[in-house]
Amino acid sequence: MTHDHWTEVKVAREATLAPPEKAAAKLKSQNKLYVRDRIALLVDEGSFVEDAQLANALNPGLPADGVVTGRALVDGRPALLVANDPTVKAGSWGARTVEKIVRVTEVALRDELPIFWLIDSAGARITDQVELFPGRRGAGRIFHNQVALSGKVPQICCLFGPSAAGGAYIPAFCDIVIMVDGNASMYLGSPRMAEMVVGEKVTLEEMGGARMHTSVSGCGDLLASDDTEAIELAKQYFSYLPGSWRSRPPSYDASDAGRDFTRDLVPAEESVGFDIHDVIDAVLDADTFFEIKPSYAPELVVGFGLLAGQVVGIVANQPAVKGGVLFVDSADKAARFIWLCDAFNVPLVYLCDVPGFMIGSEVERAGIIRHGAKMITAVSEATVPTVSVIVRKAYGAGLYAMCGPGFSPDACIALPTAKIAVMGPEAAINAVYYNKIQEIADETERVEYVSKLREEYETDIDILRLAADLVIDAIVEPENLRNDLIARLAAAQSKDRTFSHRRHGVPPV
Repeated sequence: MTHDHWTEVKVAREATLAPPEKAAAKLKSQNKLYVRDRIALLVDEGSFVEDAQLANALNPGLPADGVVTGRALVDGRPALLVANDPTVKAGSWGARTVEKIVRVTEVALRDELPIFWLIDSAGARITDQVELFPGRRGAGRIFHNQVALSGKVPQICCLFGPSAAGGAYIPAFCDIVIMVDGNASMYLGSPRMAEMVVGEKVTLEEMGGARMHTSVSGCGDLLASDDTEAIELAKQYFSYLPGSWRSRPPSYDASDAGRDFTRDLVPAEESVGFDIHDVIDAVLDADTFFEIKPSYAPELVVGFGLLAGQVVGIVANQPAVKGGVLFVDSADKAARFIWLCDAFNVPLVYLCDVPGFMIGSEVERAGIIRHGAKMITAVSEATVPTVSVIVRKAYGAGLYAMCGPGFSPDACIALPTAKIAVMGPEAAINAVYYNKIQEIADETERVEYVSKLREEYETDIDILRLAADLVIDAIVEPENLRNDLIARLAAAQSKDRTFSHRRHGVPPV
């Protein structure tokens, strides 16, 4: 190699290591970090090995062809990463960009390594469309491989800027999408395109902003205030998961619960709302609950936590929001989380306080039956160690959706004040005796009759009777619940993980 070649290589490599002055200033004005600073925050120091750094090096102005790829350690654990560089043609994709990303997904499939996607891209370069779009190793191959990776390795996405058009599917195929407030966006068609094609005038934030996606569409899972927080959340999330489907999640030192489970923590009166986070804190090790999709369908709470140092997934009704009734979105949220836990060997704990699924023409038109069936499909298919806890009530198909006895939990246990029934006392009495009640003219007599019916109904659904008839496995005092869960999940670790022999189910969507 001549001296000139040494210089050319050095110049080409250095062009990939820092943004031009103007681009750096733009990043600063947007409160964004440079792509390599993002990577430095994510990975262990000195562990990053880069691939194809000199992609498109003969084409000035396209350092690394706008994407940094390679492998590294994240908190001591091996992982792969794909990171767009928004200072190179807005992080857009050229033919080499796509080839680099395809190669990372191929390594992930071969070596079964998790992928961190650090996304900030305006989408495909239209000028390169023939080279990058339609072929066997075109952009479609990225999504094909992501689908093959789903449930095989964690795919973790931090969205720092746009993820436009076809590129929006990269986050969609990831297990978690962390969006930076004010900067991140996802959309298939831009506001300008929407105005041209369908005549709709809309802002970028309304169309595909971080707050919209984390609270309305459910395409985003967590909202971060800036790049640094997004990366920190990604690392926290990863800390609860194994590197691949073949391993168990990491385990940690046990600590005490976040609070005592006192007998007044759950109000006995079922119409009184309370925050299920208090129960979660009384069950899990202190300060270990990592909630997912907190702003989306908040009537259901899902997330990871530690129970005596072991990772568990929590699926809990939230009586403080809409009475904990299950809606279309909460059913979707639950199904996705249950599939995630089952894929990566995370035991499940259901905390049930549910009046059932929502009724009415609006939810029926939105397809609540098929969405509810989707949640029940996920509950049925999960083969990880599972305990369902009837915290207060389980009415109607809500019992099924929260892994009641018919769904093979390793145990279905209840607190002493719990109730299980087809429907609540008021609804049941009205359904069966409405005409008879209306016929009683005297108000005092009517109240007495309803009170008697209620007493009979509550005797019928009494939790002691259900335990006596072997419907539930145990009635557990609140102060003993945590230890009971620890023991039951530990005992179930060696269970058979077979559900059904087939290619795959055809779940209702």
